[in-house]
This record gives sequence, structure tokens and C-alpha cells, in this order.
Amino acid sequence: MKIMPSDKKGLIESALGKKECDLAIENANILNLFTGEIYKGDVGIYDGFISHIRENIDRKIVEDRIKAKKYYDAKGKYLIPGLIDAHIHIESTMMTPTNFAEAVIPHVTTTVVTDPHEIANVCGIEGVKYMVDNSKDLPMRQFVLAPSCVPSVPGKENTGAEFKKEDIEELLKLERVIGLGEVMDFLGVINNDKRMVDILNLFEEKDLFIQGHAPYLSGRDLSAYMCAGPTTDHESRSSREARDKMRVGMYVDARDSSISKNVEDIVNGVKDFRYLDYLTLCTDDKEAADILENGHMNEVVVSAIKAGINSIDAIRSATLNIAREINIRNLGAIAPGYVADMLIVDSLETIKPEAVFFKGELVAENGKLKKDIEKKKFDIENINTVYINDICEDDFKIKAPIKNGMIKTNIIKYESLKSASTDFVVEELPVKDGYLDISHDSDLKYVIIINRHKGFETKGYGVVRDFGTNKGAIASTVSHDSHNLTITYDDPKNAFIVAKDLIETGGGISCAKDGKFIEHLELPIAGLLSKKPCKELAQEAEKMKEALRGLGLIDIKNPLLRIATLALIVIPKAKMSDLGMIDVLNQQIKSLFVE
Repeated sequence: MKIMPSDKKGLIESALGKKECDLAIENANILNLFTGEIYKGDVGIYDGFISHIRENIDRKIVEDRIKAKKYYDAKGKYLIPGLIDAHIHIESTMMTPTNFAEAVIPHVTTTVVTDPHEIANVCGIEGVKYMVDNSKDLPMRQFVLAPSCVPSVPGKENTGAEFKKEDIEELLKLERVIGLGEVMDFLGVINNDKRMVDILNLFEEKDLFIQGHAPYLSGRDLSAYMCAGPTTDHESRSSREARDKMRVGMYVDARDSSISKNVEDIVNGVKDFRYLDYLTLCTDDKEAADILENGHMNEVVVSAIKAGINSIDAIRSATLNIAREINIRNLGAIAPGYVADMLIVDSLETIKPEAVFFKGELVAENGKLKKDIEKKKFDIENINTVYINDICEDDFKIKAPIKNGMIKTNIIKYESLKSASTDFVVEELPVKDGYLDISHDSDLKYVIIINRHKGFETKGYGVVRDFGTNKGAIASTVSHDSHNLTITYDDPKNAFIVAKDLIETGGGISCAKDGKFIEHLELPIAGLLSKKPCKELAQEAEKMKEALRGLGLIDIKNPLLRIATLALIVIPKAKMSDLGMIDVLNQQIKSLFVE
């Protein structure tokens, strides 16, 4: 697939010097990602595409100056391609696509590959259309993937929609939809589940990009997953895992998100490979304050460099490698016929932008946006999607099969405060007056997931250890990937307070302690997104983080999304849904009490 110019004839004539360029960037040190060279030269741009490069290798000028309507002096600084994010859910930034663009363009991200399965699980096809429409005519490129797993694992959670082959086929008609979103039901894939087979065959027949999700897969399971069609994975967490996947020709999207920092471990495993063509970089989930403080894809590139790979290889992993991964043949490099997405930076090691060009237009300079972005309004932004009725404090008590005494209980235990990985452990817990009692142990918390979508009244109950809080309740409608209402709590009274708060506000994150409401972060669009720009959202999120730290989440750098990981029933091994506790690897609902 190529991005096509609107005036190809004019582009060719511009390359020949017969037609004036729209812009020429002069006096640049150009990074050539095909050869790994850096050389002086000028770049001519016509109709948003590079038409010609006037090389000044060995300081020998062999051509006349490029004729252009405008000139930009790079002053000897580096000219590199615009950075691409290989895998992101824009919803996880809690910003609309428009506000997200305002935030990341000055941080040198010119293209993202986004999978809107978060909002799809709440609002179905209309949610995906909203993300496409909201990202139209922006001074950056937001490629969209058709969500593959809505819900993430059928039969193990109830969500606001269920996508079948026909629904996904309809999404392919939308503009900028270039492939299939992360195929999270990896067990369904390797076991030839009919739903997954039909969806994968649809995209293979059309020769479209298929994005993968393959945590911990190795050996025959990894081979089966590759044979099924997905070609990428952003869930690698270790050096060994990254090596195994790159060795079989899988693109490894090394991730540094606001939750998971995996780039260092992955780079340590693969940096001595002779070829790094299959190393790519992504953010996955990055929240507003993190973007403001640390940057976006430029931070991920710098992380890869610090981990030990050459700066040119790191930049290539965030540009040309990703363009090839998603089958876009004229993106991610500085060459004739390629899209004119480029950056001027002082250093290849720090990637601090002086200028950002998108389709040959200066859109940001010295960290400031230069292009106005129109703010559009959509009806979906004003719908309260938290459909929960007739809830009371008693709903948060966990009934036991005995009146009093001790009972063996399956408990979800976190691996660490830095990990979303969990396992089941069995503990004996007290029962008082017919209800499970955890008041003796501040490391234990009750968990409830209440379905918040139309047509469902399901509730799943569990107990979690080492979640991180020592008191109070946290509630969130940001609960990957079902985005049902998830609450961890020490006392039913606190749980009831935060549940009522989010039902009334239309979703977000809320916390309470000692029977009193403390703070909330309102996310009224689908219970996932704020209407506010990045800076305002970041300030509100910081207040929420401080409140969460007050509940004990002090050892987690970003406590905001800790609760979202509890409902991730595609990440091993023990998670929660509105149907109860889920044994992820066996795809089974697990009883709370041990018989």
C-alpha cells in the first residue's frame, strides 16, 4: 500500500526541476535510513511529498539550488523522518483524537497506528466511527485498525458490543482503516476458534496488516500463532521472549507505556543481532501528564538508545521499520516519492525537536504547535454510557456458603507493584454472619466488576492480594478491555460511594475512604475520555494520583491505571470480569471458593 499524492504528474515534474517546489529545507544533515549514512543536503517538497534531494556529499555541490516558493534553513541540524507509534490506544491517553494530536505533534510523533477497541467495547461500531471522524483533517496521521476482539474473549465477559466478521468487514469501509487490531484472543487463534479463523482469513485474503498480541508465547504455540496470520507483538516483556519472536520473523513492538516499561529488557536481548529490521517501538498506553513531562515517541526512542542500540537503529525502529511492518511503502524515510513527514533535531541521541513537518508543512516549532486544529462536536460525547440501576450497599458484600468459620478461597495475587501479571493462590479466610471478611488483613481487598452496558446486570466478585492499597475504595470505568465498572475496596460503604459517583458523572476514576468521597477524574465520553485538552486533563489526573497515593499506592510511579489491569482477561494468569474470576490460560471462570 502507498499513500498517493493528489498531483502525481506535478510531483514528477518537480523531481525533474520543471516545476517549483512548495518548500525546500536547506542546509540539513540528512539521515538516510536505507544506508545508515548522514550527509549534507537540501530536500524539495511538492504536494506533501519529497520530490528531490539535492545531496552535498563531500561538500561538492553538483546541482543548482532547488527552486521553491518557500525555504527553511535547517542550519546544519539533523533532518530525520517523523516518528511513528507502532501500537497505541488513543483512548488510553484519556484524550479525544483531536486533543491527543495537539499534545504529541510537538513531541515529534507524526503518525500513530491506533486500535480503538477500548471505545468499541463500550459503543460498538459507532465508537470506532467517532474515533475516525474525530481524527479527520489533523496535522498528523492516525491510521486506524479494525478491532479484532470485541469482547476480548467471548463468553468470559460481557461488553457493550460483539464484533463478528460482518461488523469488522463494515469497518474496513472507513477511511484510514488499514488492518486488523491486536488479536488478543491468542488461545482462540492457536486453537482454530471459528470466529477468529473467519476474521483472520478475511484480512489475509485482502493482504492487509494483522496486528498481534502474544504474551509469553513460545515454541509450538508461537509457531501456530505466526501460521495463523498475526505478524507483530507488543506484549514481550523479557529478553528471551523478544529474541524468540524476532527469530521467527515477528515484529517486536518494544513498549514503553505509562504502565509497562519493556524497552530496556527487549533491547538487551536483541541489540547484538546483526539485523534489527524487526525491532519496532510503541507506547501502547500513555497518559496525559506523562506526555507533557516526558514526551511521546521521542522518549521511547531515547529509552532504546540508553538501553544500548545505535541511535540510527533506534530511529529506524520508530520510522522505516514500522512503515514496513504496516505495509506502507512510502512512509518512514527521507527519499523521493515518500511522504514529507520530517523533523529537525539538534541531536540523534536526545531527539529534541526544533521543527516538525507534516506532509511538507511546518506544524510545530520549538515545542509549540504552529497549526490550528478545529475542535468539532459529536453527539456521542454527551451520552452517559454507565447503565447501572438499583444498586445498594448490600451488593458489595460477598456471600459465603457457610454462616461462620474459615473457608478456602481463591485469591488473585499480583506478581509485583510494577507488573500487571497475576496468579491464583488459595488462602483460608474468615466468614462472619454469612459474609466473607477481610478486615484482618490490609493487603487484601474485595473486588467487584459490575457490568455497565445496556442489557446486562451481571456482577463478578473476587479478592485480590498485593494490589497496592491499604485502605479505601477505588472505582474505574477504565477497565481494559470490557470497561465495566471495576472496584477494589475494603468496606462496602466505601464501594457504594464510588459506584454512585461514577454512575452519576458518566464514568472515570473515583476513590473514597472512611465513608467519605475523596476525589474523582471525570471521563464522560464513553466512560473513557475527557473533553479537556492535555494540560487541563493532566492537572486533574495529578489530583487523582495524589488521592490514590493517600490510599497506599505510593510505590507505583503511575497509580492511575493500576485498577485497569484487574479486568485484563488476556494477560495471564488470574483476572476478573463481570462473570467472576477468570483463569486466563485455560479460559475458564474460576470459583471464588475452593470445594
